[in-house]
Amino acid sequence: MNIAAVSHRATNEYCYATDHDTVVVNIKTAKDVQRAYLIHEDPFIHELRRWKHWKGVRTEMTLLAELKNHLIWTIRIQPAYKRLRYYFELESDGRTFVVCENKICTVEESAQTSMQYYKFAWLNRSDVIAPPDWVKKTVWYQIMPDRFCRSHDAPSDKKFRKWGDFSFPGWNDLYGGNLKGITEKLDYLQSLGISGIYMTPIFESGSNHKYNTRDYWTIDPDFGTEDDLIELITKAHDKGIRIMLDAVFNHSGADFAPWKDVRKNGKSSPYYDWFYINSEDFSRDDFSTEDGRFYSFSFWAGMPKLNTNNPEVVSYFTDVCRHWVQDWKIDGIRFDVGDEISHTFVRSLNNALKKINPDVFFLGEIWTDSMPWLNGHEYDSVMNYPLPGCINDFFHNPKLTFQDFIYSLNECRTMYPEQITRVLFNFLDTHDTPRVAEISKSVDELIQKIGIIMTLPGTPCIYYGTEIAMKGMESPYNRSTMPWDKIESGAYEAVRRQISALIQLRNTHDSFQSNEITYLPDHELPRLLHYTKSDSIEVIINADTVSYKFNRQGKILFQNGYQNGMLSENGLLIIEV
Repeated sequence: MNIAAVSHRATNEYCYATDHDTVVVNIKTAKDVQRAYLIHEDPFIHELRRWKHWKGVRTEMTLLAELKNHLIWTIRIQPAYKRLRYYFELESDGRTFVVCENKICTVEESAQTSMQYYKFAWLNRSDVIAPPDWVKKTVWYQIMPDRFCRSHDAPSDKKFRKWGDFSFPGWNDLYGGNLKGITEKLDYLQSLGISGIYMTPIFESGSNHKYNTRDYWTIDPDFGTEDDLIELITKAHDKGIRIMLDAVFNHSGADFAPWKDVRKNGKSSPYYDWFYINSEDFSRDDFSTEDGRFYSFSFWAGMPKLNTNNPEVVSYFTDVCRHWVQDWKIDGIRFDVGDEISHTFVRSLNNALKKINPDVFFLGEIWTDSMPWLNGHEYDSVMNYPLPGCINDFFHNPKLTFQDFIYSLNECRTMYPEQITRVLFNFLDTHDTPRVAEISKSVDELIQKIGIIMTLPGTPCIYYGTEIAMKGMESPYNRSTMPWDKIESGAYEAVRRQISALIQLRNTHDSFQSNEITYLPDHELPRLLHYTKSDSIEVIINADTVSYKFNRQGKILFQNGYQNGMLSENGLLIIEV
């Protein structure tokens, strides 16, 4: 057995509670393991039974997922007394190996040595990771307010470019989209099947993207007023649509009052320790901070990094967010650059806001493995950046097979405890990435990709305009204005109806939201994606170059490119069996 490939810790995604009664235990092994067993019991059972030594019950584990080089085995245990001591036995090539906390050895060797067992100490209810239940049923829609919709009664302003004119776009161009415009389009979003809106920053700033905040208390006048926001939130809630705001707490803008005070007064400023300042001449004008005179976001001097270890900073932004949640009734907060904010700050803020509304949702923008922030007391979820990479790699590289896709997908869905997986923020594009329609070979391929995120565990998000196959590479080209005239004329109705149908299926079928997924490889077509959800929904996606004959019986829930029993290249079929 490949001992070096065995991995387990009694924490994180390997051992966790799903509720007050159940503990999930996982172990990662090489593919040379044929069977895995958990030997488990209460840590003190031997004292109760007056046994000389502790011993446990041997229960076979099941295969949770196959990765490219590993297997993940799992088991669910309901310890009678809320405690669990355990170790593993792995069978490989006719031999049995014991896996304990301090060593891996054969069964024969284990009888001659001291073994340190794993322990899940106690099933504390307050330690169970429990994201808000409403999130797993949500389909999100990301909006950049300046580019989504300008309200019908918006006053003309010469600083705004003509809506729809995206020739030679500039980094500072403003188009006049506003909060009232979003409110006017709530019926459109509701008809699409959207149940959550995530807006990029709306607070006072000197840019069009607003990620360099000037005032965290004031709605940017370009977007409207506080009353406009309250009207949007109220009317959205009336339609069953939640609202999530973007919080930029890793850094501020250059016009943030505390930073201006620091630049003016230096070390005598009461806000000096709100930032990371490293030299006496930090305030000189230079667009870059490569010299290290102070820390900033991505070396941009106009975005000085906030010291979220400072209790005053923590208190200030806690008051800001308390206002958002308590007075405006927002439902969620997306934390920009969420992995650079201190754990201390996020834990403190989580504790404060959950007292006001236990169901407020904390989403971290983290592009990599995020387990350190997902312990139940910081973020409820993170943006699932590995997923679009997994999906796009498969469609872009014709050499990758369905099995390659399974390996990559399983890596994504086994990174975290299952309750986190249910609320992962799944997307295909954002304001920071090329639009998915731009990097897809056709609208049919775009629909295939939408079909995947609608049928996977996690909460899907549609970037504004993706439902009409809007194109654009990196910013600013992926941030063009919504073509409402063409939408209302029906120019995009075919693709919009297809994507809306997929969203509606996600909303009405619990199986689409389930963590249960079974892959059905078809060896005739190596690039045919075929899987079931909860054994009741079958998803067939033909990414191969020839048509596929599919004769299974069932109720067709969705079809694109399917006719007379043949699923064409770039076709998608979803049936209920």
